[in-house]
Parts: sequence; structure tokens; C-alpha cells
Amino acid sequence: MKALALAVRTISAFNTAIGKTFSWLSLGIVLVCFSVVVLRYFLNTGFVWLQDLYVWMNGIMFTGIAGYVLLREGHVRVDIFYRPATVRRKAIIDLIGTFVFLLPFAWVVTYYSWNYVMSSWSIAEQSSNAGGLHGLYVLKSFILVFAAVIALQGLAIAMRSLLVLADKEDLLPEDLRYKVEG
Repeated sequence: MKALALAVRTISAFNTAIGKTFSWLSLGIVLVCFSVVVLRYFLNTGFVWLQDLYVWMNGIMFTGIAGYVLLREGHVRVDIFYRPATVRRKAIIDLIGTFVFLLPFAWVVTYYSWNYVMSSWSIAEQSSNAGGLHGLYVLKSFILVFAAVIALQGLAIAMRSLLVLADKEDLLPEDLRYKVEG
């Protein structure tokens, strides 16, 4: 059980580090978008690559932080059943949901996007906009990053659920335990 708790802590720390790092891209997005507006409306000039940049940063940020958002329970959930549930019932719901929905979804995303991403890498795909950014294949790779971080966090959720069902949730730090509604 201690190994499960260590795995939950490790995966959660990994997704937290990625989430906190990539969340800084939101500042970059605002600054780049602001620059585009200033260049266009005040200096009467613009750069297509700069317009591509904030869209790409947005895509990278949202796909990269998906595991962190899942860790912090920021995704949509049917709260009518989950919120009032006991900790054990929440663990059962999470365990079933992870194996029935989340992990199959991550597998489908990986399976159907793998050739798409690899094809992009094989031709060193770039923006279809004239004067746009090179390296579109890097952006497309974040589809696989998305699948990986949510699958990893899904496994951490499943392991946390097993710890709860084995009455060993106390092996986890407070911030990784189930929240009790009061």
C-alpha cells in the first residue's frame, strides 16, 4: 500500500509541476496577444508568426495542464451524485469512472492521433499560414501529451481510490485526500 501511495504522490507531483509551469503560458498568451494588437492598430504592422504564437501557446497550455486540472478536480463532473457521496462511494465512482471512461478515452485519443502526429513529424510540418511559425509538429505532439497526463492522473486517482477502499488513505498527504462535504 505504501508503494501505491508513493505512486499517487509522484504522479500528482509530476502533474502539479507541469500544470504550474505551463500555466505561466497564460501570461505569455496575454502579452503576445497584446503585442499583436499594438502592432496592428498603433504601428500599422503585423507578423503572422506572432499571431500563430499565441494560438499555439494556448493549445500547448490547455493540453499540457489537463492532468493538473484533473488532479485539482477542475473538470466537469456530475455533482448531483458525487458531491454528497461518502468518501468510500466517491472512491468507487472514481475507480469505475477511471477504468470505464477516462483510460479508454486516453487510449482512443492516443490510438487515433498517433499517425497524425507522426506524419506531422515526418514532414516537419509548419503553419499553413504564409509567414507562420515552423514546428507545427511540436504543437500536434501535445495531443499525445494530453492523453499521457490525463492517463497518468487517472491511474493516480484509481490508486487513491484503492487506498481509500483499503482504509489506507492516511498514507496520502492531506491535499491528495478526498474532500468531505460538510
